Amino acid sequence: MKIKTLTIITAVIIGLYSAPAFATEVASIDVQKVVGSSPKVQSLKKEQQAKNKELFTFLEKANKEIAKTTDLKAKEELQNKYSKQLTEKRDKMDKDYASKLEKLEDEISKIIADQAKLKGYDMVVAKGVVLYGTNDITDDVIKAIKSAK
Repeated sequence: MKIKTLTIITAVIIGLYSAPAFATEVASIDVQKVVGSSPKVQSLKKEQQAKNKELFTFLEKANKEIAKTTDLKAKEELQNKYSKQLTEKRDKMDKDYASKLEKLEDEISKIIADQAKLKGYDMVVAKGVVLYGTNDITDDVIKAIKSAK
């Protein structure tokens, strides 16, 4: 048992001292800045704002029609109808947005990986995770994203 423990300790010590021989090149990236600078992300945000405006217009129209109705049973039926339609529209909009956003995230991740490989980095971490000791490739990635239109 002592020989096993001694062997493990020796392996750990050798590993610690030989780690510099396997140095890893690490870069950092400001993900928020990259995402905010993406023309496709900006376009998606504008599209989402337009859809939100459509939902708001739909809701206003529905509320006006419900307010005009005097029959309580008809009013309740209208409320249920419009509530269901609003939920369906919002769910479809959210699903569509999530799908498009996922595609954009994949594109951005690929560009980050390509830039890291191009520059010879083994690892890229978010800028907020590392306080010191990495090269920032944010601007390179932003240029690559803008040229990838």
